[in-house]
Amino acid sequence: MGEGTEMELATMLAGPLLPAARGLLNCTLTAGGVTVRLTEVEAYAGTAGDPASHAHRGRTPRNSVMFGPAGYAYVYFTYGMYWCMNVVTGQEGEASAVLLRAGEVVDGLDLARSRRTAVRRDLDLARGPARLCAALGVGRAAYGLFLLGDGPVRLAPPAEPVPPAAIAAGPRVGVTSAHDRPWRFWLDGDPTVSVYRRHTPRKA
Repeated sequence: MGEGTEMELATMLAGPLLPAARGLLNCTLTAGGVTVRLTEVEAYAGTAGDPASHAHRGRTPRNSVMFGPAGYAYVYFTYGMYWCMNVVTGQEGEASAVLLRAGEVVDGLDLARSRRTAVRRDLDLARGPARLCAALGVGRAAYGLFLLGDGPVRLAPPAEPVPPAAIAAGPRVGVTSAHDRPWRFWLDGDPTVSVYRRHTPRKA
């Protein structure tokens, strides 16, 4: 992996949100002895008109890392049992992040299996944001880590860029606001991409 490629990844993440989200596809994420090739991501803006974003109402202790600089991990706990991980993007002071929704385990397969013992098929090991974190062993300790260095959680650029025609886009998953915004991106036809389920409000 050349230094120039790493610099290109850093530059991409510091740029506009949606190109950064698409550029994360086929990147690899390594943590806990496992490497995942990213196949699905989901973009979230900050205070600028994205009510589904954790930063929509401004900076809090929980979301402060989302305000940059780019290249850091925003990890949060959801449903009282799952961890999910985002990569911070954009210019410092303007919150935005990309949720890592799914991937393919390309190294450390046995270790990923040991963490996901209920999963029967390898393609399901990191198919979904919580499953991806579980396969990698990512939790609270990853919050605020810089991902582009030699730390315990490392993001690396793809061996080859993804042709634009190979990237599909559609509505976001599981959010109560702005769920039809087509800010979810995935590698078209990849079997590790999660199944889309439109958000259904609970009845009172």
